[in-house]
Amino acid sequence: MAYSNFKLRDLRKNFGLSEVTQKLFGEIKEIPLSNTLQDNLSFAKTIPLLSEKVRSEVIVMPILLEILKRNQYRFSLFSGVNLEADIASGLNGECDFILSNKPNLYDVQAPIFTLIEAKDNDIYLGISQCVAQMLGAKIFNEQDGINLPMIYGCVTTGEDWQFLKLENQIAYIDTDRYYLSNVPQILGILQHIVDLYKIEN
Repeated sequence: MAYSNFKLRDLRKNFGLSEVTQKLFGEIKEIPLSNTLQDNLSFAKTIPLLSEKVRSEVIVMPILLEILKRNQYRFSLFSGVNLEADIASGLNGECDFILSNKPNLYDVQAPIFTLIEAKDNDIYLGISQCVAQMLGAKIFNEQDGINLPMIYGCVTTGEDWQFLKLENQIAYIDTDRYYLSNVPQILGILQHIVDLYKIEN
């Protein structure tokens, strides 16, 4: 079994996880788009968004790069890499995007603090996969002696964004969704998450 094969019931049965649906964020400070991001997202509107790959490349990655640059590259961003946390339990496989709280890394290292899963057009199909990835990240971190109290996740079609949080064996699923029509709000949430993990480097 790999991350993409998990259902929420598998995570409940195999790992003792439970899930709760609740609002994850209070008032969020919106962040204006840079000219570069505005240009990239304007370009995205001119091409057919027919696959997860193209949505990841022309919408999701530019938004994540905006946050990376805004934070002066103080964390590392990985795209399309494997996260092998516990192969025997099925917690392995490719992750669309991984954020590690160390700068300038060549390969994925702990602490992983956020994972983002891109889907073609159905957020629901990515929820269990992203929760499994968050659990994998928790185990991956613990193998290096790092125990983050919370790990965040997000499932996005590019147009729609739904955030998740793993804390104390509970997967919290945000009741709110955020939309490409309000990118400053999405940037604000991503920045809020990054701020939670700021450390001296």
